[in-house]
Amino acid sequence: MFYSLVRFFQMGGFFMFPIVIVLAVGLAIACERWVNLKRIKDANKKTWDSIHPVLAKGEFDTAREMVNEDKSNMAQMLGMGLARQGAVRRREDIEIAMEESMMEIIPQLEKRTPYLALLSNIATLFGLLGTIMGLIEAFTAVAGANPAQKASLLAASISTAMNCTAFGLMSAIPLLLLHARLTTTTGHIVNSLEMAAVKAVNTISTFSKRQFERSPMLTGANTVAS
Repeated sequence: MFYSLVRFFQMGGFFMFPIVIVLAVGLAIACERWVNLKRIKDANKKTWDSIHPVLAKGEFDTAREMVNEDKSNMAQMLGMGLARQGAVRRREDIEIAMEESMMEIIPQLEKRTPYLALLSNIATLFGLLGTIMGLIEAFTAVAGANPAQKASLLAASISTAMNCTAFGLMSAIPLLLLHARLTTTTGHIVNSLEMAAVKAVNTISTFSKRQFERSPMLTGANTVAS
């Protein structure tokens, strides 16, 4: 099996080496992104699970302290919203602050992932280029060969040249699948951040509304008591 792979690689020609480099770079990017996105996803979930009960109780000062001590994307986004909640109580201002934070977070989640699609295309093109160069060499060699041997030589040369295209496709397909998987994972993280933002804004707005409705009642009670 090993010798078959080595022979397959050797028969592909020079352009097999650039394809190997492209595949190695793509796999390195995919591994780095996968580990990083998993760490971010777990950190965001942990942050939300700890802060959500505090927000539900209306303990916004405690929540602000918690997000200031946390370095996750979830804490960064909630921190922007809670900072606005401490200064102004309008829902629109809190939503705008969280959207601004999301605009900073999303590029960090997506960075380097698009390179996988690009590297997949490059691997395919290197494979085609290797095949074309191999066919040019094959036809050149066959032109001066014995007429009785031309057919067999041409068939063998074409078979060898096709190895480069096959290896290019074998490298491109996994890179495309990894790109799709990482894009899906990034989408899940963004959706969880958006869901948390909506829940946080609704919680803050509901608590502020209750306080606003309670204030006139307390004022009226104080007036009656006087």
